[in-house]
Amino acid sequence: MTDVVDDAVGVPESHWYVAIVNHNSEKRSAEKLQKLGIKNYVPAQKVMRVWRNGRKSVQEKIVIPSIIFIYCTEEQRKEIVGLPFILRFMTNKAGVLKGSNFKPLAIIPDKEIERLKFMLGQSDIPIDISTRSYLKGDKVRVVRGSLVGLEGEVIDMSPSKVELTVDMDLLGCAKLIIDTVNLELIERGK
Repeated sequence: MTDVVDDAVGVPESHWYVAIVNHNSEKRSAEKLQKLGIKNYVPAQKVMRVWRNGRKSVQEKIVIPSIIFIYCTEEQRKEIVGLPFILRFMTNKAGVLKGSNFKPLAIIPDKEIERLKFMLGQSDIPIDISTRSYLKGDKVRVVRGSLVGLEGEVIDMSPSKVELTVDMDLLGCAKLIIDTVNLELIERGK
């Protein structure tokens, strides 16, 4: 089967992939990608910040923490994932086939990226995007960091962090707060 892009035969098709980077490194990572000639987009919005002393300033706020959208071919993506500042690419957990461990990569349609750019560029009010993919009662597993393999239950959430309880049998339970990008869903709460 031959790749076809806009009537061009043999040209690999580019898509918007979702790269995960360290928190508060989105802009620096995007600049590094830009220097490498890789098209990317970091969703950000200008917001008014009021300081304790009453002073006001306009600042650029990252709307989706730890995320960079990267427009590239699959071959380019395989090279990009090896860059030291790219942690991984997001998978589409809804695309998992029953009985399979294969999780296809999340590909964002051009139309959704354009809609996001339009909303962030035109809105007079701050836009919050909920990146919470977890609900109270969900069972989750830590997949990155020093706590890899730890499992717990979601008891509370903020936009980018989750509070977990970890059952310790006879000792009771422990509570901890962890970034959502370090977790994977094991089972939906009831």
